[in-house]
Amino acid sequence: MTDTFLIRPIQPADDAAMAAIIRAVMPEFGADGPGFAINDAEVDTMYASYAQPRSSYFVVERDGAVVGGGGVAPLQNAEPDVCELRKMYFLPAARGIGAGSAMIQRCLDTARAHGFRRCYLETLTGMDAAQALYKRTGFTPLCGPMGGTGHFSCDRFFIRDL
Repeated sequence: MTDTFLIRPIQPADDAAMAAIIRAVMPEFGADGPGFAINDAEVDTMYASYAQPRSSYFVVERDGAVVGGGGVAPLQNAEPDVCELRKMYFLPAARGIGAGSAMIQRCLDTARAHGFRRCYLETLTGMDAAQALYKRTGFTPLCGPMGGTGHFSCDRFFIRDL
C-alpha cells in the first residue's frame, strides 16, 4: 500500500462502499446507537443526498479502493451562511497519511464556493484524533449544538469562519 491517495467527488457506484465505511467506523467509537449519523437515511444514498444545491461529498481513494469520505451541506434549521462538515469517516488505511487535512481543505474550499461563511461540525468524546484535526484546521469549540441535525447523541461541537 502506498501513502498516496486521491480525493474525488462521490459517484453513484461509491454508495455501497461509503455506507460500509460509515457502518464500520462509527461503532469503533461507540457511535452506533440512537442519535448518531449511522442511522441517517442518507447513509445508503450518499451520491443522491449530496447532489442537492450547495451540497458536495468527496471520497478518498487509496490503491483503487474507497477508504473514506467527507462532505458539506447546508446546516439544517440554521442561518443560510452556515454549512455543516458531514459524514467524514475514514477506514484505518486512510488515517495518518494526511487525508483528513486534505479532505477538510477540499470541503472548506467547496463550502466557500457554495457561498457559505461559516462551517459547523459535531462529533463526540473519544474521537480525539478527529478533534485534534479540527482544532489544527481552525475550528473552535462551541458550548452546544447549532441547527437541527438530529444527532442528539453528539456531545462536541465546533465552528470556524470561512
